[in-house]
Amino acid sequence: MKIAIDFDGTIVEHKYPEIGEEKLFAIETLKQIKKQGHQLILWTYRTGIELEDAVLFCKQRGLEFYAVNKNYPEEVFDETTPRKLNVDLYIDDHNFGGFVEWNKIWESFTKETMESLENKFLKNQKMSFWKKIFGKK
Repeated sequence: MKIAIDFDGTIVEHKYPEIGEEKLFAIETLKQIKKQGHQLILWTYRTGIELEDAVLFCKQRGLEFYAVNKNYPEEVFDETTPRKLNVDLYIDDHNFGGFVEWNKIWESFTKETMESLENKFLKNQKMSFWKKIFGKK
């Protein structure tokens, strides 16, 4: 899967433009998910030196991303198009219901097979917005 991960409030505590403390299990969880063969994309509001600092922060801890704010490394960002990524999953602190914490994310990648995760993803894609909100099938 291609997975987009936010930085501030997700990998680190939200202290933008500074870099906050690493969230418990964030880097290690992402390294393990990457070892499973998933492509990780850093997806953040940061640009310029603040973005470079975030990438360096992760790299110093052994985490390198497939791409940063792009769908693939060679993509050239065009200011006239939205920065929407073509990914299977977003991990972000601004999810509906808030951030679920890294231990829950890790559990979902270890307790279920990738096939069941993909089936769940496909099932959610077919559900209407209201069914997702109210949990009715």
